[in-house]
Amino acid sequence: MNKPVLNIDAQQFLTDLWIDGAWRPGGDGQRFDVLNPADETVLASVASATIADADAALDAAQAAFADWAGRTPRQRSEVLRKAWELMTARLEEFARLITLENGKARADAMGEATYAAEFFRWFAEEAVRADGLLTHAPSSGARIMVQHKPAGIAVLVTPWNYPAAMGTRKIAPALAAGCPVIIKPASETPLTMLALMPLLEEAGVPKGVVNVLPSRNTGKLVDHLLHDPRVRVVSFTGSTQVGRTLLRAAADQVLKPAMELGGNAPLVVFEDADLDVAVQGAMLAKMRNLGEACTAANRFYVHEDVAEAFTEKFTAAMAALKMGDGRDPSVDVGPLVNAQTRDDVAGFVEDAVSKGAEVKLGGQLPNGPGFFYPPTVLTKVPAHARCVKEEIFGPVAAIQTFRDEEDVIARANDTEYGLVAYVFTENMKRGLRVCERLDYGMVGLNRGLVSDPAAPFGGTKQSGLGREGGHEGMLEFMETQYISTSW
Repeated sequence: MNKPVLNIDAQQFLTDLWIDGAWRPGGDGQRFDVLNPADETVLASVASATIADADAALDAAQAAFADWAGRTPRQRSEVLRKAWELMTARLEEFARLITLENGKARADAMGEATYAAEFFRWFAEEAVRADGLLTHAPSSGARIMVQHKPAGIAVLVTPWNYPAAMGTRKIAPALAAGCPVIIKPASETPLTMLALMPLLEEAGVPKGVVNVLPSRNTGKLVDHLLHDPRVRVVSFTGSTQVGRTLLRAAADQVLKPAMELGGNAPLVVFEDADLDVAVQGAMLAKMRNLGEACTAANRFYVHEDVAEAFTEKFTAAMAALKMGDGRDPSVDVGPLVNAQTRDDVAGFVEDAVSKGAEVKLGGQLPNGPGFFYPPTVLTKVPAHARCVKEEIFGPVAAIQTFRDEEDVIARANDTEYGLVAYVFTENMKRGLRVCERLDYGMVGLNRGLVSDPAAPFGGTKQSGLGREGGHEGMLEFMETQYISTSW
């Protein structure tokens, strides 16, 4: 494993709260440390927001709401377009910061930074397309006029696995819709979102429209925000368990919820698949972001006729990955985000092996500092292993075999989650037939990557409510108003 190649001065980072267009140290002076997961050193000490800080952010957002909502769609669009231009010019800086606080390899970090910036461009274009409706009521003869209006203050709660993209995927549509926002970034990775604030200010976002509240008191802080009557939308990305808690809190004020929750993605390889395409797709679906993604392939179902050949090719591709500090551009696999995530991944492997799975690659914790876990391939994984039922969130591929199409569809759907599935087959008739029967909000057909700012991202069942991205993403932050009139 490579040693760190760079020493970081904590003074490089922005570490206070961002409220009403200004930096604030936090109400009670409390701060928390952000670690570099590659070597477990402290990167920075960040202000921890209090209830008083939350109230200040609410006041700022409410004061900014009328002006921002009253601007023309083109005016909001131009601000978002400028944000895209500014972020695109600084992708290297953002990628470096993402690697430092999240651990992901440089290529993954650059991919995220580019993806994150693209949400500003997409929703700059969508801001002018909140189309309404004018029609003639068939029975009454009245005119039906329908328009979409900004819903109000939106509380955004983002996870640590995509410190930039999960924020911009929410900020951009909210601003396009005309809503001010209060963002609570994950405590493990708040630095990237804080670094975005001067860029948004330079782009022309007025003070109070975007506020950032890092905090170690997440539960109390978010609960307080969701019980303020000025808040009208809550958008959350994270675990299903936390999502359920936020939905209960949102019910008290009947807030609009947008929930992107957990996943347990199946990846199905049929006997007629192009194995090179399948392996390439499987590597993307499994190892993008080191498997720390709700879209990561969690369960591999490979037709028994090609299981041996697929496993050999896939294992070779996994073995070729270089593990180390993600700041080294030659590294493919960085550390996991924290000790708990690493230990959870190790526990999944130990459980599967104790129940009969075989380790084809990896499966051993490395020595030395950092939250590293190697790329791991398991075969003969039994259906009752925990890694089949629960989200792994790490670089472990659990391979099973199948013979029958009906059987594999049933097994793929046998989960409470329904975010994304992957299917590989050269028979497009079969591929589309199987996709339609999979109970998932998204399916990658001969592709290991489904995320796209122009597409509606979201799932079914316990994987969430609503959609992010696409045209639907902006409507999550708008209320539909119907006006009945006659002339």
